[in-house]
Order: sequence, then structure tokens, then C-alpha cells
Amino acid sequence: QVQLVESGGGLVQAGGSLRLSCVVFGNIFSMNAMGWYRQAPGKQRERVARITSGGTTNYAEFVKGRFTISRDNAKNTVYLQMNSLKPEDTAVYYCNGEDYSGHYYWGQGTQVTVSS
Repeated sequence: QVQLVESGGGLVQAGGSLRLSCVVFGNIFSMNAMGWYRQAPGKQRERVARITSGGTTNYAEFVKGRFTISRDNAKNTVYLQMNSLKPEDTAVYYCNGEDYSGHYYWGQGTQVTVSS
């Protein structure tokens, strides 16, 4: 069984930065890919960034050049560095893991609020 636990959310002013962390309780090597999603009030959950077991990354257009996803396998942790934050980045951010069977795992979410 795999459990994902996020941390690092909070309140920040526009233009500021935050780093989210997602600790994988279980074997991170059982994950084909890890990702970050977000959901704003009244909106659907959307993917922000994804990183494969081989280190390939991809990003949603609305965060390209501002956010960076990375993983530290030794620490069983995936990070999302968020720079140049905008009020429209306000959302609950969820860590996601996808195993080789296509099963998805989700964290409990962490709130990010960007004030203007």
C-alpha cells in the first residue's frame, strides 16, 4: 500500500514562491510517474506537472517557466517549486502517483493561497 503526504502549502503574496513536498510512504520505485494536480473552488482538478521514473518532466502551459517538479528517490519525496506565483494559482494542490498497473494514488491535498 502506498500513501502520499503533502506539505508546504500556505499564504503568499503575488510574485512570491513556495515549495511543496510529497513524501511517498511505500516504495517510490513502484511508481511509474509522480505528479501534482490542483483544484480551485468551482473548477475541475487539473494536472500541473508530471515526472516519470526516468526523470522526464512535463508541465501545463499555465505554469511553464514558473514551476519545477523534481524527485529525490533517496528521500522518497517529490517536490514542486513554485515561483512567480499569481492569484490564479490559488487552489488545493494534490500529489499523485501512478503505478505500473495504471492505478492512481492521491494525497490529502495542501492549500496554496496567493494574495494580490
